[in-house]
Amino acid sequence: MRKELRFGFGLMAIIIAATAILMPAPSEWTTGHLGLLMLALVVVAIMLGFPTAFTLMGMGVIFAWLAYRSQNPDIATQQTLDLMVQRAFSVMTNDVLISIPLFVFMGYLVERANLIEQLFKSLHLAMARLPGSLAIATLVTCAIFATATGIVGAVVTLMGLLALPAMLRAGYDVRLSAGVITAGGCLGILIPPSVMLIVYGATAGVSVVKLYAGAFFPGLMLAGLYMVYVILMAKLRPDWAPPLPEAERHVPLPALAAQVARQYGSRALPSLLAALKGPRNAGVPMGKLLGQLGLAPLPLIAVTVSLFAIHDSMTSVEVMDDVPAGLESFESSYSSSSLAEPDSGGGLVEPPTDGGLGEPPQEAGLAEPPQDTDLAEPPGAASMAAEAPAPSLAEPGAEPPAADETPAAPTAPASFWVACAVCAVLLVAFYAILSFERLEIFKMLLSSFFPLAVLILSVLGTIVFGLATPTEAAAIGAFGGALLAAAYGQLNFGVIKESVFLTAKTSAMV
Repeated sequence: MRKELRFGFGLMAIIIAATAILMPAPSEWTTGHLGLLMLALVVVAIMLGFPTAFTLMGMGVIFAWLAYRSQNPDIATQQTLDLMVQRAFSVMTNDVLISIPLFVFMGYLVERANLIEQLFKSLHLAMARLPGSLAIATLVTCAIFATATGIVGAVVTLMGLLALPAMLRAGYDVRLSAGVITAGGCLGILIPPSVMLIVYGATAGVSVVKLYAGAFFPGLMLAGLYMVYVILMAKLRPDWAPPLPEAERHVPLPALAAQVARQYGSRALPSLLAALKGPRNAGVPMGKLLGQLGLAPLPLIAVTVSLFAIHDSMTSVEVMDDVPAGLESFESSYSSSSLAEPDSGGGLVEPPTDGGLGEPPQEAGLAEPPQDTDLAEPPGAASMAAEAPAPSLAEPGAEPPAADETPAAPTAPASFWVACAVCAVLLVAFYAILSFERLEIFKMLLSSFFPLAVLILSVLGTIVFGLATPTEAAAIGAFGGALLAAAYGQLNFGVIKESVFLTAKTSAMV
């Protein structure tokens, strides 16, 4: 018997034996015991090769009927059928669950466009000098592909076909290779857009946006810890992850780049500038030189723009008017009235009677009101309207604030300038070691890593910042995956048909 078969059957035997030992007698079973038995049988059935979707559905129906039968055998069948209809209807009417097939469809389109294969190759060359470079490239590819598809099975299957043969050919230990692929594939459970988080949020009534925001950085930290472990194991056990031979680190240069490198040196940026000033551009067409020079400063431009944006966000001040427009109109109408602060120099006094409100005449004591039928304005009303506006109400001795006074702009903290210095040092080191081979690797990353990173960040950003719901963001991702496949010339009827079939199969399993 082969080793893998012996391992599988042994694991199934352990599960069955543990279930039989821990379970009580059948007469004492409760619904909780039925649930544990169902989980054990689901694992055994999947390991025997039964389709996952139908195994889960069949086990759920059978054990739901058994649970209802233990309570009331007469209506167990009716209750089971009613529950099936209710659950199917609730899944159909759940808006959040629509995002699952859309995210899965995005991942399959990206995978069918051969982006993942190009990404793995470019990362492998970029990390060739690190210990365990193939395993690290596998982990990074798994983390990126996990954010593109959100499921474990697709990541493990693809990387098993793509990375495992390459690691075994390079002399990597089978245990390390299999562990890296399975560990990296399981990042799809945690790193958004995780299908498990969508199902959990829809089932538990928790916001999927909050789950994504809470799981993103722990997922990246876990991927980073996996990489640290691989580097340590490659240092401690070099036979588990031998360094790559020089032939596999070599990057073939285009003829024009090789010609410039022979005449002006291997460093990319100074050589390109010298070739641009040289006689007849060193025999290289101007368009080719400008194209290479347009690619080389991209890291500098990206870092500079990012630092300026961060500085602007730190030092920007929101200028607000002292008095809103509505209050201004109210204050002007209020100040136009004749109410004014009384003169407090001599204590409490009667208000002035000239042209304003006065005491009623006291000659005849209390008198009857006039008997005229028409209502008339009280005396002095005309002069009240013509009076000059009184000063606004204010505290005695208080100076009114200046109308054009604005708060001082905050300064950037010292940590920002430290980060700027670190970025400057890293950029200087980057351009000091930027050879034509590394420039070719950077071009490979531009064509594989950065388009996928922009797609993933746009999808996750719209969710985390509240610009779109998970379903809307998944639709954007599916459309972006189709655009990427079209941009790489891989979008055809066969690719769409296969992606739709795999999406339906995976969604049924979920």
